[in-house]
Amino acid sequence: MALISSTSPHTTVSNNTGAFMRQVIYATLPGLAVLTWQFGWGTVINVLWAVVVALVSEALILKARGRPVAFYLKDYSAVLTAVLLALALPPTSPWWLTLIGVSFAIIVAKQLYGGLGMNPFNPAMVGYVLLLISFPVAMTQWIAPGEAPSLVQSWQLFTGQLPVDGLSGATPLDTFRTLHSSGAGNESELASHGILHGQFAGLGWEWVNLAFLLGGLYLISRKIITWHIPVGFLAGLALPALVAWLIDPVRFADPMFQILSGGAMLGAFFIATDPVSAATSRSGRLIYAALIGVLIWVIRSFGGYPDAVAFSVLLLNLCAPFIDYYTQPRTYGHDKPNRGTQS
Repeated sequence: MALISSTSPHTTVSNNTGAFMRQVIYATLPGLAVLTWQFGWGTVINVLWAVVVALVSEALILKARGRPVAFYLKDYSAVLTAVLLALALPPTSPWWLTLIGVSFAIIVAKQLYGGLGMNPFNPAMVGYVLLLISFPVAMTQWIAPGEAPSLVQSWQLFTGQLPVDGLSGATPLDTFRTLHSSGAGNESELASHGILHGQFAGLGWEWVNLAFLLGGLYLISRKIITWHIPVGFLAGLALPALVAWLIDPVRFADPMFQILSGGAMLGAFFIATDPVSAATSRSGRLIYAALIGVLIWVIRSFGGYPDAVAFSVLLLNLCAPFIDYYTQPRTYGHDKPNRGTQS
């Protein structure tokens, strides 16, 4: 009988994939609560609907692939994908928008690549980009912060019984970009738009981002994620924003506005940290995340999209294997790190 001899402490853990996924889902609850407070019950409705769509989609494709359905559904990866995508959608999203995005994320971006662990791109962001490109109007209709509709109105928006035009408005990032693209970005114009001036950043959005920051710190404290990607992400976004803002404070938004508006904190702690599609080495994580942050700032400042978290994450997902190849740590006993198969 072979015995394993090792020094103390001798501990066992019950953590598995499902346990880790559940912890991430729990960490999104502060952000979900603040989104509901600021924008109404639409986000909650969409999260619940997205979870149902994800489970059904995953079950159908697993059945078609001849895989055990119950075994794979218990890892909660489909549920997490649904939650993250639903959190990124406007609370005015109708049922069919969520259905298309979530089913595409599960069936195409995840299962057609082989399932969890095989997908090269973050499935939630693949679904989000599909919707943003295909339905740009529906994806940019956000309710004004603090003017949240009732539960009944939110349900009517979800089912398409209530027109969204009279309730929706631009986000702080979209307002800032629109002012400058139209040539109206001067101090008086910026001061006249209240949505740009919350307590710390864009009105309402600073609280949403602080809530996701709280959830992200919980993940770090539980060792579900490490600090490398969130810190690299936020530094890559804030540093160029700081330099540009010091040069021209009217043309460019300040760093606090950048990191507390849009999906910055959701992206830093919940999207970019996806263990399957992100870089894995310590230095690689920092490089990977910093490039995401820089790319977000570039697209926000000079591109056609006001937020760009999804595009930036997907582009760096593509680069993650390359980054890992050149940032492998040195193996103990070797002078240089091994990079690939040596002939």
